[in-house]
Amino acid sequence: MDALRLVIPSSVVNINVHGIGTPARELDPGEDIAWVSIEQLEAVLDAAVGRPDVRLTFDDGNASDVEIALPRLLERNLTAEFFVLAGLLGQPGRLDNDGVRELCKAGMSIGSHGWAHRNWRRLTPEQAHEEMVESLRVLEELVGQPVSRVSIPFGSYDRHVLRRLRQARVTRAYTSDGGRARRDSWLQARNSLRHDLNAAWIGRVVHRAPPLPARARQLAARTVKRIRG
Repeated sequence: MDALRLVIPSSVVNINVHGIGTPARELDPGEDIAWVSIEQLEAVLDAAVGRPDVRLTFDDGNASDVEIALPRLLERNLTAEFFVLAGLLGQPGRLDNDGVRELCKAGMSIGSHGWAHRNWRRLTPEQAHEEMVESLRVLEELVGQPVSRVSIPFGSYDRHVLRRLRQARVTRAYTSDGGRARRDSWLQARNSLRHDLNAAWIGRVVHRAPPLPARARQLAARTVKRIRG
């Protein structure tokens, strides 16, 4: 057991991907910033090979998850967690039911990104139930196994959002806060790929820990989000 502790890092860097390649649907305003080329994705996947401290996630349930990402993950013996918008399944350019099942069958994990990509700080009680409870139920029925992890749309959360997620028995929540995260933390910061991704970003985020001032700023920002309401 002591030897095992020595080889398992206590912190991880979570890398998040949105769309890849040429979009197969009309993007929301500003969404193009989060799309990357196939070559950019491959560079990140290559950097993740053999790295137990790097975890890969995908948001939004885009068709590129199956068409582009999945075969490249399998080629490298990598796994990832795919966070799906349950209410948008089957829409043009999005994953459909068969696509979600294909990811699951290939050994990937399925989580919820909510129902309709709403800001979770601006929900009515009915919308909150749909986003945080109903979406999990629909995905569980689809894949035939428990779904209890979420990624928070837009990285927008406060103490009320976190309370609702705990009430929904969510076992892990991913944000977009940046930096590294404690391996077993319930709230997990992620680093999202952008259209201007390059080797310098990969070196800075994947291969090196953030400098102390950056870590302090990230911690302060996360603390404000957790307590605001």
